[in-house]
Amino acid sequence: MSIPAFGLGTFRLQDQVVIDSVSQALKLGYRAIDTVQIYENEAAVGQAIAESGVKRDELFITTKIWIANLAQGKLIPSLQESLQKLKTDYVDLTLIHWPSPNDEVSVAEFMAELMKAKELGLTRQIGISNFTIDLMRQAIAAVGGEEIATNQIELSPLLQNRKVVEFAQINGITITSYMTLAYGKALEEPIIKTIAEQHGATPAQVILSWALQLGYSVIPSSTKVANLASNLLARDLRLSAEDMTLIATLDREERLVSPDGLAPKWD
Repeated sequence: MSIPAFGLGTFRLQDQVVIDSVSQALKLGYRAIDTVQIYENEAAVGQAIAESGVKRDELFITTKIWIANLAQGKLIPSLQESLQKLKTDYVDLTLIHWPSPNDEVSVAEFMAELMKAKELGLTRQIGISNFTIDLMRQAIAAVGGEEIATNQIELSPLLQNRKVVEFAQINGITITSYMTLAYGKALEEPIIKTIAEQHGATPAQVILSWALQLGYSVIPSSTKVANLASNLLARDLRLSAEDMTLIATLDREERLVSPDGLAPKWD
């Protein structure tokens, strides 16, 4: 099983806002939805999916386990609760949202619990998020690299995270990029704007196409129907080798997501 290249993120979206976003996205043809326990929007996402009429086997639903639920005896019950909220018997992918701060719960313990969840049929695939090279090594040692479907990391033209990407790819772990547009900051880069003009595309389409061409999965979010539709067109945009080289020069290790007390020591 593979990770869909293009999906819908639901970061910071709640209640009717996330219901509308997911509903519109499904109408437009999105079939991969990414949510998280800590967003407190799983029930709203589940409602939107249920009301959409889209068959469950046409969808790819991802959720993530919050740090409070990583320990043995907590992870599986928390995922079962997520399934109830999402109105589904299983999710397609379950990720560890963040590694346990200060190694309070060891990587070996929570990865073993995640594998149990897979064996129980609660999730089809498992993976990780916000993992450094060292943490990936520990996860691979715990369950084997072949079991880890993806590492979802902050990655944009301004933070290209090349060391983490290289290690993951060498070990057969795909990369899912979040914050791909860098909160919109990357849209304002002159190089991005110039490439967009040359292709008759939007800056967002250029950035998403860049990530897709590098083999990453992307999960942009939006509350606007026009943006949801426009973002999808990135799949049809083909950037030249020169375009890709120019975008590579924008990397300045500008990280936007690094919460105190939660973020590991980044590579």
